[in-house]
Amino acid sequence: MRAPKANWSYPTTIKFGVGRISELADHCRAAGMSRPLLVTDRGLADLPITARALDVLEAGGLGRAVFSGVDPNPTEANMEAGLSAYREGGHDGVVAFGGGSALDLAKMVALMIDQPVPVWDLEDVGDWWTRANADTIAPIVAVPTTAGTGSEVGRAGVLTNSATHTKKIIFHPKLMPTVTICDPELTVGMPKAITAGTGMDALAHCLEAYCTTYYHPMSEGIALEGMRLVMENLSRAYHQPDDLEARAHMMSAAAMGAVGFQKGLGAIHALSHPIGAVFDTHHGTTNAVVMPWVLDFNREAIEGKIDRMAAYLGLRGFDGFRARIMELREELAIPQDLTALGVDGGRIDDLVPMVLADPTAGANPRKMTEDNTRALLEACFG
Repeated sequence: MRAPKANWSYPTTIKFGVGRISELADHCRAAGMSRPLLVTDRGLADLPITARALDVLEAGGLGRAVFSGVDPNPTEANMEAGLSAYREGGHDGVVAFGGGSALDLAKMVALMIDQPVPVWDLEDVGDWWTRANADTIAPIVAVPTTAGTGSEVGRAGVLTNSATHTKKIIFHPKLMPTVTICDPELTVGMPKAITAGTGMDALAHCLEAYCTTYYHPMSEGIALEGMRLVMENLSRAYHQPDDLEARAHMMSAAAMGAVGFQKGLGAIHALSHPIGAVFDTHHGTTNAVVMPWVLDFNREAIEGKIDRMAAYLGLRGFDGFRARIMELREELAIPQDLTALGVDGGRIDDLVPMVLADPTAGANPRKMTEDNTRALLEACFG
């Protein structure tokens, strides 16, 4: 089977297929851009795939402006630097190009061009998004180069508050990209560790969306199929980087995870958000590290659902699914526990309240308390 090619309109316009980066300038113009700013991270800035995207923009008469001051866990300082580049260049739209960090930061730049409130006042809490002036939000075209975050089909971005070391989810409906280009060929050059971490991020999104008790059967079905795609294709993409069929299915799974988690997330993300904010760990890898212990923590509440899901995946119940997670972690060289990831176990007292305050904690199938959260964190340190 060859890598699939298709046009979708769910949840936004998606141009999916090998080589579709060649359409970038056309879609930017259709979104109303004449001078876009391509926002990416430092690691991608000098790579051939970024040069190729800039070449397409330049050949289309849209210039080749790029901002790459994006940290792995982007902060408000990164956002302010991006806003300065946007204003100084007289830009009229954003190309979000890269992994989750670059896509999230690009959204923040598009959002905050001319807002009457600080970015922290637009956190995903109640109707806070209505505080924003929607008319000043710049158009966004998203081009993911990893297969994990799913930010290319989401209406939010994650920004780390450098003063408090907390990750905040910033939301506005107009942060949904106008067009998303999913070109699996752009993911071929990812380092193996990034293929592993982002792929496990997609799995964590699908798993938590499937398990949360909130009612959203459409998202639950999408999450279930997303898990199948990860289980069947992540190892292939990891071991055979030029397998475009596997890369394509992983890109689909990433987008499906982000659509699925409209239903909610849970303790995996409640743990990984503060850990990433404090220790600057890779988000998807952190998710993968804590995943087995969160499964154990939630077992009583989710075992029936996991049994049904395992049957769909060709596995034997909860234990078979957990065993497959452990096999996959070993195959992908995921650190065994938080200690191996480089997290300081002496900071558990600091982390517990941050975990409980994270908005994803409330959707976890088992109620999280100070005592059981502390025990969960201790288990994750091995």
